[in-house]
Amino acid sequence: MTTVGLIGSGNIGGTVARLAVGAGYDVVLSNSRGPETLNELVDELGPRARAVTPSEAADAGDLVVVTIPLAAYRSVPVEPLAGKVVIDTNNYYPARDGQILELDDESTTTSELLQRHLPGSRVVKTFNNIYFKHLLSLPRPAGAPDRSALPIAGDDPAAKATVTAFLDALGFDAVDAGPLAEGWRFQRDTAAYAGIFFGPKGAAGDAGVPVGAAAIRAALAAARRYAEVGS
Repeated sequence: MTTVGLIGSGNIGGTVARLAVGAGYDVVLSNSRGPETLNELVDELGPRARAVTPSEAADAGDLVVVTIPLAAYRSVPVEPLAGKVVIDTNNYYPARDGQILELDDESTTTSELLQRHLPGSRVVKTFNNIYFKHLLSLPRPAGAPDRSALPIAGDDPAAKATVTAFLDALGFDAVDAGPLAEGWRFQRDTAAYAGIFFGPKGAAGDAGVPVGAAAIRAALAAARRYAEVGS
C-alpha cells in the first residue's frame, strides 16, 4: 500500500498527511473548497503530495481517511470507495453538526453511520480521540517504552489489520476496541477521549503525554454511555 487518500485536510487530515509522507506514503489531499486551496500544504509536504477533488482522492487512495465534520458524511463519494478500507475520524458535536436522533439516543455510532453510507467499504474508526498537535508530537519507533497507542474499532478483521499496520508505520500502537458498535467507548467525553493525552489538568500542554496500550485498554473499559452519566 503506497497511497493514502484524504477526504478532508484540516487539522487531523493535514497531520495524518504529514505523518504518512514521513513514513514513505504518497498522499492525495482533498477538501470541500477545491484543490487550489491546498497548494500551501502540498508545497510543504513535497513531491509525495498532490491535491485533487474528494472523488479523485477516494479513487486514488489505497487507504482513504475521511476526516470531515460529521454533518457532511453523506457527501463522501460512495462508488470510488467500494472495496476499500476507510478510516473514519469523526466525532459528534451537536452544536456543530445539529442534532442527530440516532446518536442522541445512542442506538448507533458515528462510524456506523458512515459504514451505512458506504456499504461496499470497510470502515475502521481511529484518530478521533487525539488532539492534532499530540498526534504530531507523540509518534515513537516500534518498541519504544514511551510509545502511545490509539484505539480502533471496525467490523472487518482484515481492515483492522491494515489500519493497525498503518498506525504502526506512523508511530503508534493500536488497541482493538471491538466492532464499530463499540466505537462509542472512545467518543467525545469518554475516559479514552483526547484529554487522556494531556495529563493531569492539561499540564503537559501541546507536547502531550504518551499513553500506552494498557492505559488505553483501561480507559475503554471505564467508558460509560452518555445516558448513564447524564451527558
